[in-house]
Amino acid sequence: LEAKTATTRIFEVLDEPDLIADPVSRKTIREPKGLLEFHDVHFHYPDADPKNRDLVDGVSLRIEPGQSVALIGLTGSGKTTLTALSTRLYEVTGGSITIDGVDIRDLTRDDLRSNIAMAFEDATLFSSSVRDNVLLGNKDQSEDDLKQALEIAQAQFAYDLPKGLDTPIGDEGLSLSGGQRQRLALARAVAAKPKILVLDDPLSAVDVDTEAMVEDALRHVLKSTTALIVAHRPSTVMLADKVALMQDGKIIAFGTHRELLDTSAEYRHVITSLDTDQKEREVNV
Repeated sequence: LEAKTATTRIFEVLDEPDLIADPVSRKTIREPKGLLEFHDVHFHYPDADPKNRDLVDGVSLRIEPGQSVALIGLTGSGKTTLTALSTRLYEVTGGSITIDGVDIRDLTRDDLRSNIAMAFEDATLFSSSVRDNVLLGNKDQSEDDLKQALEIAQAQFAYDLPKGLDTPIGDEGLSLSGGQRQRLALARAVAAKPKILVLDDPLSAVDVDTEAMVEDALRHVLKSTTALIVAHRPSTVMLADKVALMQDGKIIAFGTHRELLDTSAEYRHVITSLDTDQKEREVNV
């Protein structure tokens, strides 16, 4: 009964924001492949000054099924906003985003969640057990799926909690560190086995050694998953097949890491700044 109540509450919370409504005439993706496309996408906040540029300003990008693309750029370049648009945390104000040719605005939130999973820097956990947080009531996931997701996210610490995977966490449960919260949120995204995975610095509070182990495990996941990854460190860039460099809300360069090193001075500048940040982080850990 407690598990059922907790699961119900989780989905109530997920469904609370009605600022973005389900479509009147819904569409479905019958045989999901994971093709993610951005078609001249624009975004600005409703109260934004019309004289200011859009936060996302005409982005077009095609990510093939099973391909991973890293977004990099300096602070304010539009990376995080673009990932939020892809999951409909924000709504585009121009252009469109499609999955397998279907506009995500024509999908219900449930349909969208069945195709795309996310893990962000600010990890959200619900007042329920570790198990419920990772599986979100998904009856299709087995104990082996749960175990594998925890291993990929290096979240095996959950087994050592007072009640193991049944330990209550969240606002009304056991307090976890930022790194632990992030790893459980990442495990949740992996456990969903989505066609598309969106990651925005989900390991910022994790120590360098643990981060390296997670990234190594993620390489195997990304072989069969379409991924959009906001990269704040060179090691994260190396996870991706291609890299998109963002500046002022636009993609100004696109290619492999090696191609961009050879052809883009802006890319070399950003990569150098990321490398400096990573070295400082390693010293401070």
